[in-house]
Amino acid sequence: MRLRTVVEILAFSLSAAALSDSFPLLLLSTAKFHDVPNRNQFQTSDEALKYVRGVLATCPTNRYLIATQPGIHASDFRQANGCAMPRLCRAAAKPQIKSEFSVAEVFGDTEYAGFSQHIESECAKKGKAVIVDEVHLPPLSSRDRASDLLKHDMILSDSFEAVTKNDDYTILFLPRPGEPAYQAEFIDPLHQDLKRDFEPELVRRDDNDTAWQRLPLFEKYQFFTPGIFTGIIVALVLFSILGVGLSALSSLEVSYGAFEKDMGPAAQKKQQ
Repeated sequence: MRLRTVVEILAFSLSAAALSDSFPLLLLSTAKFHDVPNRNQFQTSDEALKYVRGVLATCPTNRYLIATQPGIHASDFRQANGCAMPRLCRAAAKPQIKSEFSVAEVFGDTEYAGFSQHIESECAKKGKAVIVDEVHLPPLSSRDRASDLLKHDMILSDSFEAVTKNDDYTILFLPRPGEPAYQAEFIDPLHQDLKRDFEPELVRRDDNDTAWQRLPLFEKYQFFTPGIFTGIIVALVLFSILGVGLSALSSLEVSYGAFEKDMGPAAQKKQQ
């Protein structure tokens, strides 16, 4: 039977544009899977991830690559010149790939963080040593998602090359939904007032033996603030000016005769 690839996800990308809360899922392996119970391209996360976990629990290969891309949708894969992630598409089209599971629309949360531990624990039970690589790509921007996908595809190229060196590997491309929209929580003002009225008041306990009260006087209080220091300087200048003025007045010497009335003959003639 001919294996399906990422091209099937592209076929459903037109309907994916209207379903912003869903994401695609792709599982590739060089091992043979058992028959997929559900080939529906619209599945819940419980249905799709249950099958993926069941496949990984069999420990089909020795090498694993888990790549996550937050906020991607099936419509992001479609471009005029073909696949938006050419290296991923080429990895899916390799002749070594014997099994593939892809879903264009997966609804619900994705607990991708548990897949590595799931693979290692299940393979350890079978006494099989495996290598699990994880690549967490950054979120896509809202301006140029196609360019971001191409850059992220180049980031994955080294991981693809390392994983596909032998013919025993499994690739899980597990995009996560975008960040949830912020929902503001409004508090009823009446309830807020009641809460404020009935909140117990905190009573301050006076402790006369605190560390602050045991400090010296000059460490507890600041006596020479910049304002006080400036005032002292200005007062010294004014007092110095006053001192100079008083010393100038005290240095004046006027004889007592200058204040006596002249009663000599010359003064009498002037009066006549």
